[in-house]
Amino acid sequence: MTDVAVDLGCLAGRNFAGVLFDMDGTLIDSTASVERCWATWAGEFDVALADLQGWHGVPALGVITHFVAPEFVEAADRRLRELEIGDARDIPMLAGGAESLAALADSGRVGIATSCTDDLALARFAASGLIPPPVVVTASQVAHGKPHPDPYLEAARRLRLDPADCLVVEDAPAGLASAKAAGCATLAVVTTTGRDALVATGNADAVVPDLASVRFVVDDSGIRLLPAVD
Repeated sequence: MTDVAVDLGCLAGRNFAGVLFDMDGTLIDSTASVERCWATWAGEFDVALADLQGWHGVPALGVITHFVAPEFVEAADRRLRELEIGDARDIPMLAGGAESLAALADSGRVGIATSCTDDLALARFAASGLIPPPVVVTASQVAHGKPHPDPYLEAARRLRLDPADCLVVEDAPAGLASAKAAGCATLAVVTTTGRDALVATGNADAVVPDLASVRFVVDDSGIRLLPAVD
């Protein structure tokens, strides 16, 4: 647990109907694997590695489409998925991730919306030991991935909740944009993106170091977000 003071801002005192988590960079730390795979991929497809900075949180296919000629997109996407699934190992849970999911598990009001494809999500669940909730929305299951609102709208729909009553936990600007476009409240964690950059998006209702900084309390009135230490 961090010693940094936790300011929950406008999220303090609110009751939420559900909580929706991003996965990579929020619940699990796949950064090393991602960097290895994209470095290999960039070399194979003649993309400058520096140009890939700033795309965190966007589904891989969206990134690939931006950099690769249309006739090579399918092969480039297939190759990256091959690399990432093959490299899905030694992926730790991030601080507070398992505890947050456990606190919400019995509520039936928790989900994950990830930019991973179905197969990659399964590989990273296995590699990290993350036990997913029943509702998991991947990039394979929506027409438009983050920063579009589709992933969080679909997760809320599957939980039969109004997105406006849901809290989203994210680490990336693209994910925060997706959550806000869906009408959700947002909690940003400083695990892959700096605090200033998260605040600058204008899409973070509160910013905390990580999920170990907060705790979720479930009761008859809903789900409340509290500092880990009052």
